Amino acid sequence: MNPRVANVKPEQNYTLSITFTNGEVKSFDVKPYMNIGIFKELNDNSLFNSVKPFLGSIQWANGVDLCPDTLYLESK
Repeated sequence: MNPRVANVKPEQNYTLSITFTNGEVKSFDVKPYMNIGIFKELNDNSLFNSVKPFLGSIQWANGVDLCPDTLYLESK
């Protein structure tokens, strides 16, 4: 099982700085998702900045979330 999200911080250019439960800090690029379905709402900068850790993953104020495995495996 991959580590889960312990903390998340929105950064410029639609990236997230994510701290995982194993202590790793990685950067996740949200831009590839920004034109897909409900993710389009995240183009609103105030909504994008509303991201919070949620049950080992992340969630925005509008309820959009991402799989914690995707976050870990696709982060750099």
